[in-house]
Parts: sequence; structure tokens; C-alpha cells
Amino acid sequence: MPKALSSQERMFIQARLKKEACASLKVLGVRKTTVDELVKRVNIPKGTFYLFYSSKELLFYEVIMDFHDEIQEALHASLQNSKQPLDSQALADLLFALFKRVDASFLATLIQNKEMELIMRKLPKEVMAQHAQTDDMSMQLFLSLLPVELDQAEVRVFSAALRAIFLTMLFKQEIGEDVFDDAMKLMLEGIVVQILKDRSV
Repeated sequence: MPKALSSQERMFIQARLKKEACASLKVLGVRKTTVDELVKRVNIPKGTFYLFYSSKELLFYEVIMDFHDEIQEALHASLQNSKQPLDSQALADLLFALFKRVDASFLATLIQNKEMELIMRKLPKEVMAQHAQTDDMSMQLFLSLLPVELDQAEVRVFSAALRAIFLTMLFKQEIGEDVFDDAMKLMLEGIVVQILKDRSV
């Protein structure tokens, strides 16, 4: 039976679990990152792990959502702090910079190795439902910061289009790594032009 932990100990252990999960996912991936490996890295008993997470997939999901929140916050901060009028080129450049940040992260490794599904299919249904709702709310918040008025149907379409571009990371090799960034820029510019076109407030 794991010993009772103080709130400070709980915060420390949870932060360490997330940090080690993030590092392990980038190097080992989902299949090879085990609970045994994680508790060894954090130097805690295996039973203590289950005080925090019922499965490694829930830990991985929380790490992914933390990174998702970081990206969203960076995007919102960039939009709110922009001193220049936001034209289609500036917005496309901003989105591309965030894409490159994702591309250099553990998340890109998961996507390219097609391991995201391994995490998602083991999550409880209520967590999956919350994920979909959070994603939609994040996109609505992002679009609300733009100098445009969009109805609900347009928000859904543009949200889906941006997700579709993001998912092209699955096919980076097939598309061609030497032209992938340029293709990504072109697609982002096309979507941004459509978002901003004839909708200025």
C-alpha cells in the first residue's frame, strides 16, 4: 500500500511523471514506454503511479493536452500582442511557426509513428467526449480573436480544415520531406485567405 502523500509531494511526483512520459514518448514511443519504465525513471513504487493514473494512456493523454494548451496559449498571446494589422500572410506565418513547434515535439513522433490511436482507443468514453468538446472550444476561441465574424457552420468547417492540414504530418514521407514545409505553408495560406476573405468586422 503506497504511503499517504502530501499535496507538495503529489504535485512534484505528477510533474515528474509528466516530464518523464514526455521524454519517453519522444524516444521510445507508446508501445515501449511502460509503467515499469516510468516509475523507475521517477523513482517511485509502481503502486504510487496508480494513485495518479489508472493507465499509462491517461498519463500520455494528459501530457498531450498540456502541450495542446501551451500551443493554444502561445497562439492567443501572439494574436493579442500583435502590433501589426493581422493580414492573411501574418496569420499564415503565425500558424506555420506553431506547426513547426509541434513538428519538433514528441507529438510529431506519435503522429508520424501512427501511435496516437494506441492512446485514444484506450481512453474512457467520457474523456474522449471531453477532448472533442475542448478541441471545438479552443478553435472557437482562436477564431474569435481574428478580425472577422464567422457563423457556427463556418467555425466547424475552418476548424476541420486546420485539423486536416495538421494530420498531413501522418504522410510527411509520402508527400516528400524536402517539400513538406512549403506545401504546409501553401495550404495554410489558402485556408487563412478563405477565413479572412470578405468577412472583416
